[in-house]
Parts: sequence; C-alpha cells; structure tokens
Amino acid sequence: MARLIVIVPLLLLVGARLFTWWAKARTARLQAAAIAARPAPGPSVVPSEHGLLPAARLVVQDARHLPGTAEALAAARAGDWRPVADHLKAVGTTSDLLWYRMRPFSDLAAEDDIWLQAWRRERPEDPQAALLHAEALVMIAWTVRSGKRAQHVTREQADGFHRVLGEAEAAAREAAALADPGDPNALVALARIARGLNWDNERFRALWADIVARDPHHTGAHLQALQYWCAKWHGSHELMHAFADTAASTAPAGSLLTALRLEAYWEQYAGTPQAPQGYLRPELGAALDAVLADLAAAPADHHRLADARGWAALLLHRHKRHVEAVEQFRALGETVPLPWSQFENPVAAFTGDRAAAVLAAVRTTTPTAAPTVGPAVGTA
Repeated sequence: MARLIVIVPLLLLVGARLFTWWAKARTARLQAAAIAARPAPGPSVVPSEHGLLPAARLVVQDARHLPGTAEALAAARAGDWRPVADHLKAVGTTSDLLWYRMRPFSDLAAEDDIWLQAWRRERPEDPQAALLHAEALVMIAWTVRSGKRAQHVTREQADGFHRVLGEAEAAAREAAALADPGDPNALVALARIARGLNWDNERFRALWADIVARDPHHTGAHLQALQYWCAKWHGSHELMHAFADTAASTAPAGSLLTALRLEAYWEQYAGTPQAPQGYLRPELGAALDAVLADLAAAPADHHRLADARGWAALLLHRHKRHVEAVEQFRALGETVPLPWSQFENPVAAFTGDRAAAVLAAVRTTTPTAAPTVGPAVGTA
C-alpha cells in the first residue's frame, strides 16, 4: 500500500469512489443520448415471442465473470497473488485477450494493492505484476480527475490527475522494459496515459507505430487510439474515422476490428442534433455490412464477439435496419455487452433499446398487425 498511499488525500479531496472512473461518466452521457433517441413508448411485446430472453435472465458482460477470475480475485483480496499470476499466465500468448482479462485485477489493485506489492517484492522482474501496477495508477488518476468534461474539472483535480498519470507513465515504461519484446500491452497502457497527458499527434503516432509493430490487430490498443483521435481529445471526426477505416480495412476477417467504425459513428453522433441523419449515412450502412461479415467469420469463442454484436445491434437499429437489429439482439442471448455494459443501469438500457428495435421491426414487417401484448421487453 505504501506505493499508492501518496494519492489517498487526493481521493478524499475529490470525494470520488474508486469505481467511478472516466468510462462510467462517458457512457452515462451516451446512455442519455440513447434514451433520447428512442421513440415514445408504444405497445409492449413479449420477449419470448421474438426469441428473446426476459430481463431477469440477462447477464452483464464483465471479465470478472470469466472462468477462474472470481476465484483469483478472492485469493487476491485475501492477500495471495499466486492464483492471479497463474490465472493470467494460463490465458496464453494472445496479447489482446490478456489485456481484456487483466482488467478486474487492475481494478482491484487500484482499491487495494497489498497482494500486488507482495507479488512485486517476491518477483520484481515479473512484467505482468509491473503492468498491473501501472494500470492501477491509471485507474486512480482517472478517479482523481473524475469523468467530467475538461471545463468542469477543478485545478486541484487536474493537477492531481497529471501527477498520478506521471507516476503511471514511469510504471508503464518499467513494465515495457521487463516485457517480452513482442508484447505490446505495456505500450497500450501508455496509449491511455498519452491521452491524459496531452501527447501531441507526432509523439502518439510514434508510440502507435511501436504498438502495431508488435501486434497490428490488438483490439484494446485500437480502442484507446480511437479515443485519442476523437474530437474531444486530440483529433477530429475526420482523423478518428480515418483511423477506424484504416484499422478495419487492414484487419483479417474475423478479427472484429470492423466494429471500430461503428464506435466512431456513435462517438461522433450520440447526443447531437445531427444524430438522426448521421445514423442514416450510407457510409454507416457499408460499415454495418462489414461488421456483419466479420461476425460471420469470427470464432465462436472470440472474447470480443458479444461487444461487436452489441454495436451491430444498436447501430443497425439506428440505421433503420430493424429486422437485422433484432437478429443480433437474439444472437446475444443472455449477454448484455458494450455499450450498455458500461451504462449506469446496463440491463434497463439494453432492454430499452431492444424493445425499440423489436417494435420497429414489427411495424416494418407487419404494418397492420399489433405486437403480442404482455410484459414489455424493456421491463420484463
């Protein structure tokens, strides 16, 4: 705990809880935009009549639910780091999968790092422990800052944010030095840090070249870079779309990186007056077609499959391809993926959008028929 104790007064100063990091605030804004985009409530539908599960049977997608994660987290809370090390080592050599599965442990380390410090004392050259330490500092830095827009962040919050991110940068560079030369994950952590520390475009491009030289199709890295290039950070709509288009067009079939284009459209239009027409752009239709082909080519056990399908379901509905949207909602089964998994109330947000898609699909296919009345998709 000694390594992180310096920032405790900052946490008290801003009165933040550790779990309210920046993505929660960002997705709360997007959730409000999603709700605003829904039509006024109409007739309700019975989920089972459309091959859908009721709300009570839905499960929010979270890496904490993956096999073995809960047990490793419990051991860490009890002070034993070895099950965590064994669990992450068992992931294999896929760097994006490891990045995805380590998130619950960096969250825990941001709250209580006693187990991680014991790991680092016993194995000071372990690159995974070093990376978890860097990521924990990133989580704490964003908590200090809060998820508010820049104009609403106080000077004390901003100073604390940059101070802790500076520590995180040093920790990430240490993790990169310890890692295998082909492992990009410490550099992916640096990409997150670069956004907060306001790296200029040239410096970020140099980092990006290093990342893709190690793993050109790392989804987590691309998600971080997409945020860097968006208009509210260090790019523009044009730069963001150019980045997403390049990533999607150069990725192999089944990589699911085509979903990056959908996230770019959502980033640009969610909550804006341009949204209704923006979501109907033919370029978005082409991007949706590419994602559907990618979904068909992806392995059934791909760890990003549900998230890509979630983006497809949401944007197909916004693009007024309601029947196809319902097909994707149906294929999700019990899973509530991104973007809804980061909303304040994921199941309510998910079932609300699903209900709107079902009702629109019913009107499209049977304009004179009323849907089966019963418990609403959004509340069942």
